[in-house]
Amino acid sequence: MKRFSAAAACLFAVGLIGGAAIAQDIEKLKTGGPYVPTPQIVVEQMLKFGAVNEKDFVIDLGSGDGVIVLTAARSYKASGMGIDIDPDLVRQSNASAQKYGIADRVSFVQLDVFKADLSKASVLTLYLLPGMMMNLRSKVFAELKPGVRVVSHDYHFGDWSSDDSIGFDVPEKEAITGVPRATLYKWIVPAKVAGKWTIKVAGGETYELALKQRFQSIVESSATSGGKALKPQSVSVKGAEISFMLADGKGVARFSGRVDGEVMEGMVELAGGKTMLRWSAARTLSAPVSME
Repeated sequence: MKRFSAAAACLFAVGLIGGAAIAQDIEKLKTGGPYVPTPQIVVEQMLKFGAVNEKDFVIDLGSGDGVIVLTAARSYKASGMGIDIDPDLVRQSNASAQKYGIADRVSFVQLDVFKADLSKASVLTLYLLPGMMMNLRSKVFAELKPGVRVVSHDYHFGDWSSDDSIGFDVPEKEAITGVPRATLYKWIVPAKVAGKWTIKVAGGETYELALKQRFQSIVESSATSGGKALKPQSVSVKGAEISFMLADGKGVARFSGRVDGEVMEGMVELAGGKTMLRWSAARTLSAPVSME
């Protein structure tokens, strides 16, 4: 599949390549590096790990020979698009789509990955060098909708921690990387909930909730109701889903719901667990999500 030789990347990282070779590799790194195929077993595991199905639109950045998008369409009936800077690989991939009779569902375009529109993806796949991963991180986080699954082979987004990861033996990789294993990382793109929210519970209570967010983690939260300070507990964001608890003199209210841009809504279980009410919230002050 991909846009680099991991063996060359490892040598480059430890400084074992001479100055002339480094100068050549600098040009390659701008587009992710030279093309090296990904073993089919890794492709299949990436798609399985990303829970790809017929409803998905898979975008592969640095698509090489197109194997991930082609396999997603052939094995899972998904749609998709591959993006690569190499015109010959793009032509080869589109020819393969025609050959397999899936060109109505998948396509490949010659484009710098940093200029690609990612907003249509429900699954994003990558196998790019660490520097490229880090440079793409803010774009991926900003452009993808909450709930989109991101699956990367071997390399990650630094301190944007993955939600899940798996490792498995791939003997044929040893000739490329020197290590006969692959590691896959998966992220579920979180809703951006940083800021201040006014929560209204059907039939009565109103709360003011403030959240500070770093990627999918809520790093600070506070709340008030009727001028009384409350301490939110167990605040969690996974994709578009949010849950948290608010404790007051009446007990603990357990909120769960979905985020849709500037609004949230869901159900709240009041103290004692005997009453369920609807709640909704509107953001009254936006705040950036920290990536530092």
